[in-house]
Amino acid sequence: MRNSAIVLVFLLWMSPSHGYQAPAHHPGGSFFSQPDPIDFNDHQGWTQIFDGKTLQGWDGPSEVWHVEDGSIVGESSPEHPSGTTNIIWKGGQPANFMLKVEMKLEGDGANGGIQYRSALAPPRPNQQVKYPKWNMKGYQADFDYGNKYTGQLYEQSSSRGIVAWRGQMVETNQGKHPRLLATLGSSDELKSYIKAGDWNQFEVIADGNTLIHILNGHVMAVLVDNDTTVSQSKGLIAFEIEGPGVLKISHRNVWLKELP
Repeated sequence: MRNSAIVLVFLLWMSPSHGYQAPAHHPGGSFFSQPDPIDFNDHQGWTQIFDGKTLQGWDGPSEVWHVEDGSIVGESSPEHPSGTTNIIWKGGQPANFMLKVEMKLEGDGANGGIQYRSALAPPRPNQQVKYPKWNMKGYQADFDYGNKYTGQLYEQSSSRGIVAWRGQMVETNQGKHPRLLATLGSSDELKSYIKAGDWNQFEVIADGNTLIHILNGHVMAVLVDNDTTVSQSKGLIAFEIEGPGVLKISHRNVWLKELP
């Protein structure tokens, strides 16, 4: 694990949301101070990768994706089902980065997520995909309307499936079953911070082999992916849509900060 990622996970865990209170002073006379408050709207050093007006720099099936009220919106219905598909950012394949986006799901069956360090992939045998051109594999920060899976680290089109469930810090190694390193809180406790049917602030941090999902200021899942036969060091960023019934998935305020 890269040292910077270790420090980041430690700071997130020691935040006041987990009940930690820093001492006012050290008996030896040196003083401690808390970090500045979380500011999702601090964009210093970040690059806006969606202009809020057009899909310039993004690629997805036009029957599914459009811009509405400053958001990238995907829609699906029984009459015009999207199936599982994506809209892909064409600006590069970041390796180490931080990504911020606000997301909202509408419709009981709505399911989506953030693909990252991902790649285009042909559909698996017997997999019915309406838009195979935009089929992907790779890491996903999951997000569903029922919030059964929201926040977890899922690997799309992979035999690993769910690698780190909500509330878990997990390590993988070649030839071994994933191992729980720590818990970040109960799944139900973390679920209480998710705003169903409303805007949620989602952040993904990928630094070396450490992957962190943060939702509304709370760490949802962490993966230390030491399985070099499967792990990916860089790749595409995309937004996914899937699910039955009438549904709508919206994304706004999309910002990227590349790390060393």
